[in-house]
Amino acid sequence: MTALVATRPPARHAAAPPPPRRWARPDRWAPALLCAATAVLYLWGLSANGWANSFYAAAVQAGSQSWEAWFFGSSDAGNSITVDKPPASLWIPGLAARIFGMNSWSLLVPQALMGVASVGLLYLIVKRRHGLGAGLLAGSALALTPVAALMFRFDNPDALLVLLMIAAVWATDRALETGRLRWMVWTGVFVGFGFLTKQLQVMLVVPALAATYLAFGPRDVRVRIGHLFAAFGALIVSAGWWVALVQLWPKAGRPYIGGSDNNSIIELTFGYNGLGRLTGSEGGPGGGAPAGSAAMPDMANMPEMPRPSGGGMGTGFGGATGWGRLFDAGQGGQIAWLIIGAVILAGAALVLRGRAPRTDLRRAQLVLWLVWGVVTAAVFSMMSGIFHPYYTVALAPAVAACVGIGAAACWQHRERWWPRFALVAALAATVITAFVLLGRTPDHFPWLRYVIVVGAVVAGLGLLLPTGARMSVAAAVVALTVGLAGPAAFTLNTVAHARTGPIPMAGPQSSGERSPARPSAGGGPPGGAQASAQVLDLLRVDAGTYPWAAATMGSMAAAPYQLALGHSVMPIGGFSSGDPSPTLDQFRQYVAEGKIHYYIDGGMNGGPGGGTHIDLVNWVHDSFNSVTVDGVTIYDFTSPR
Repeated sequence: MTALVATRPPARHAAAPPPPRRWARPDRWAPALLCAATAVLYLWGLSANGWANSFYAAAVQAGSQSWEAWFFGSSDAGNSITVDKPPASLWIPGLAARIFGMNSWSLLVPQALMGVASVGLLYLIVKRRHGLGAGLLAGSALALTPVAALMFRFDNPDALLVLLMIAAVWATDRALETGRLRWMVWTGVFVGFGFLTKQLQVMLVVPALAATYLAFGPRDVRVRIGHLFAAFGALIVSAGWWVALVQLWPKAGRPYIGGSDNNSIIELTFGYNGLGRLTGSEGGPGGGAPAGSAAMPDMANMPEMPRPSGGGMGTGFGGATGWGRLFDAGQGGQIAWLIIGAVILAGAALVLRGRAPRTDLRRAQLVLWLVWGVVTAAVFSMMSGIFHPYYTVALAPAVAACVGIGAAACWQHRERWWPRFALVAALAATVITAFVLLGRTPDHFPWLRYVIVVGAVVAGLGLLLPTGARMSVAAAVVALTVGLAGPAAFTLNTVAHARTGPIPMAGPQSSGERSPARPSAGGGPPGGAQASAQVLDLLRVDAGTYPWAAATMGSMAAAPYQLALGHSVMPIGGFSSGDPSPTLDQFRQYVAEGKIHYYIDGGMNGGPGGGTHIDLVNWVHDSFNSVTVDGVTIYDFTSPR
C-alpha cells in the first residue's frame, strides 16, 4: 500500500529589497560632480590669461622647438640659458605644445588638469580614512582656495609641485596601511620629481611624511627606519639622474644654469633656490645682485615687478616676516580664510582619536596633514628671503584636509557638547577671518561679509543647541556655505579676470597690499609695452636662418618678443639680466659667427640698461649701426660701424 504524503509547497523567500538607485548613492556621483565642477571652474575663460607668466611660456615654446631645450628647461631654443628652476614643470606643457601647437590652451590646460587631479586625489586620500563627507569637504576647500585657483590656471611650476606633494601623501598613507616597502619607495619617487619641479620647496612635506611613518607605521621600528632610508634612496635616484647628467655634461655643450653664479645646478639648489630663500642672503633673479656682480638693473624700472619696501627683497614681495605674515594684506586673501578653523577642527579630531592604538590610520593621516601645515606655515612666516604670495599654494592641501577631517569627526560626535562647541568655534574663527579679509576689498561684494555673519549666527545656534536631525543638517549646510563663501568669492574673481605677469595674485586687490603685484600684461618689451607690428616685421627678417633672431637684456623682456616671433631671442643675463651669461667674449664670438641678427636695446629697464653686462652693451653701441622703430632702438649685427 502506497502511503501518500502530503507535501507543503515550498515557502516563497521574502523578496529582496530593490537595489538603491544610482542617485541615492552619493559615493558614486558626488566625486564625479566635484571633479567636473573643479574642471569647469579652472578651465572657464582660461585663454584670457594668455601666456600667463611669459618667462615660463617662452621656455615651453623653446621646448616645443628643441628637444635639448625641453630636457634642460632652456629659455630659448638656441639654448643660451635655462630658467631658474629644474624643468619638470615644463615637460608636460612642452609636449602639449608639440602636439597641439604653441598657444594659451596647450600651455595652461595641463595646469588646470593638474588642479583637477589634485582635488580628486585629495578627496580619495581623505575619504579612504575619514568617509565621504570629509573627502568632499576637503576637495571642495582645496578647489575654492583662491591661490589654488590662481596657480592651477597659471604656468608657474606650483601646479605640478602641489600634485606631486599630494601624491607623496597618498603613497605614505598606503604604506601606513600595508607596511610594504614599495609604497615608501613611491613616496621617495614623488618627492624626487617634486625636486625636479621646484627644488627644495618640495622638502616642506618631507618632515610630515617621515615623522608620521616612523611614529605610526605598522612594522617594527627598525623596519620602518629601513623603509625611510629606502624612500630617501628613491628620492635621490628620481631627482639625481637629471642633476647628475647636468653636472657631468660639458658646460660648453649645454645651456647656462639660470639663477646660479657659477653655472651649477648644485649651487642653484642650495643658493638662490635654497638657503638664500630662508636667510635672504643669496642674490640672483629678483633677489639682488649675484655674488661678485657689479650691479643689477634698477628694480624701480623693471616692468611689472614690485619695488622692495624695506627689509630685503623678501619683505618687499611678501610682507614682513613674523607669525602674522599669512594673514597680512598681501597673503591673507590668498590662503588665510580657513587656517584658524582648520587648526581648531584638527585639534578636536586629534582629541577624539586620543585613545586609539598607535597604528590607528585615521589619526596617522590627520597628523600627517597637520604637520605638513604647521611646518609649511612656519617656514613661510619666518623666511626672510624672496617670498611671493603665490608660494602659499603649498599650504592649501594641508589646510583643506584638516578642515574636512576635523569637521567630519566633530559632526560624527555631535551628541557630545564639546565637539559641537568645536564646530561653532571653528565657524566663528572662519567667519571673523572672512569679515576682516573681505573688509580689505570694500568694492568687491561689500554686502557679502554681513550676510556671512548673519548666516554664521543662525548656523551656530543650530549646531550648538540640541535640535532635531533635520535642523542639525540644515545648520551644517548653512555653516559650510558661509564658511566657504569668502574664499569662493575671491576664487570667482580670480577666474573672471585675466591673471598674467611674473608675480600673480588671486582675488581683488586688497587695501594695504605691500606690493603692486597685479600686472595686466605678461612681461613685455622695454617698459612693459607690447611689441608693435613694425618692430616684429623687422625682427622677422631672415629670423629662421639664425640660432637667435635677436638678443636683449633679461628674460622678461626677451620672452614676449620670442613668443610673438616664434624664433629664439637670447635673454642676456637670464631672468633679471644678472646672471654672468653670456660673457662679452662669448657674445662677440656668437656675433662673429653670424648666430645673432639683432640686439634690442633697453631690455628690462626700458633704457640703455646693461647691469652686469654694461661692457657688452657698450660694445654693441660702439660697433654696430642702429635703427629706431616705433620708439625701440635695434642694432643690426650685419651692419658694423
